[in-house]
Amino acid sequence: MRVTKHEHATLRIEDHGETIIIDPGSFTIPLQDLEHLVAVVITHEHPDHWTPEHLERILDAAPDAVIYGPPAVAALAEGFSVQAVEPGDTITAGSFTLRFFGGMHEVIHSSLPVVENVGVLVNDELYYPGDSYAVPEGVEVDVLAAPLGAPWLRVGDAMDFVLAVRPRRAFGTHDMTLSVLGRGMHRQRLRWATEQNGGEFFELEPGDALPS
Repeated sequence: MRVTKHEHATLRIEDHGETIIIDPGSFTIPLQDLEHLVAVVITHEHPDHWTPEHLERILDAAPDAVIYGPPAVAALAEGFSVQAVEPGDTITAGSFTLRFFGGMHEVIHSSLPVVENVGVLVNDELYYPGDSYAVPEGVEVDVLAAPLGAPWLRVGDAMDFVLAVRPRRAFGTHDMTLSVLGRGMHRQRLRWATEQNGGEFFELEPGDALPS
């Protein structure tokens, strides 16, 4: 399975000649090479995780791709057919098995509503929590896409999340809100947390694929 990081929170996963895209949002440039796309996963409703413009371009290139997201995304994405998923669901998309966890976005501030959020486990290998610290209980995670920076993120909490998941490999995502220096500092912290349980941390830039 090939995992490629794009800008901010967007991930591309390829396996057996098929592709899924996770969270094509407003900080991500238009995606290319989508002719083998079978599914798009949107973890929650915030625009840095999906935009109508991205979905239109994606469906123009891959009209048979299925869009999955929590019920709030299905309600908000007018004009798009979104299949609602919730924590505990397991679905098959092409050759991919997707398992969903979590339920709610991390709190940003008491003045802001807390929205629905799902974490997704792809083929029992790659886990991405969306904007949450939801741990996939009972799962041995091979690859963790760990959020690096956000209005809701404190780096100590992000470290505790990585320590709790205990991935064999990890890399940082959700990072466009950080400066270059800040991104480097947060990567160092998550590297430490990954290595405490014998894992390996990788520094991926947009367009980089995780080494096999």
